[in-house]
Amino acid sequence: MSRTGTLRVRRGVTALLLSTALLAGAAGCGGAGGADSARGPGGAAPLSALQAAQEQARAEQIEAVQAQAAQLEAAQFAAAVEAEPSPDATQERQKFAKTRFVANAGLAAGATYQWIIKPYRAGKFQKGASGRTFALIKAGLAGAFAYNRLKAALQNAKGDPLLSKAVAPLTAGIESLKGLGTKLRQGGADDADISSFENVIGGVKDAGKSAGAPVTDKVPSVSELSGG
Repeated sequence: MSRTGTLRVRRGVTALLLSTALLAGAAGCGGAGGADSARGPGGAAPLSALQAAQEQARAEQIEAVQAQAAQLEAAQFAAAVEAEPSPDATQERQKFAKTRFVANAGLAAGATYQWIIKPYRAGKFQKGASGRTFALIKAGLAGAFAYNRLKAALQNAKGDPLLSKAVAPLTAGIESLKGLGTKLRQGGADDADISSFENVIGGVKDAGKSAGAPVTDKVPSVSELSGG
């Protein structure tokens, strides 16, 4: 709830409490007046004294209600202030989001270039090529790793409005990479599949740069790939 909304709630609660107190006081006055009339002359204190006592009692009741309302207002206001993040906290959260985005996107880019694009261009995935089996295994791991890191980067981007808006159009492209790791490992990837990785990574880098979060390639080790 915003502070404006909180103030409205506080005022409403105060008005309700005061209205309740006034109604209770009025009812008390009416009841006392009726009893006083029934007693007749000499059966009770003078009317003016009764009214003064009733007014005093009502004033004390209103003061008690006001004090209760003030305590409630203070508690609600403190809760509202605590719930609203300060500008410093917001900036820190956005900075952290960008840092995590850059780290995950950088690992995805590094894995894609080192273990997929580079060996593919060098002909390592072609049948009969030396070390083909090992190259395909690493490419398959890299494909799955890159997909997972890109998904994490998308999640990180949600912490910064500008970055989130920049990467939103890339969601479908990233999702299209989901099964390519298996295809790479089986040796069935073609030019279109490799281009898909290149285009997505390029799009992520462009989005990061436009939002003040430039991405640099960070090549993971083979052991990191298997844990991706």
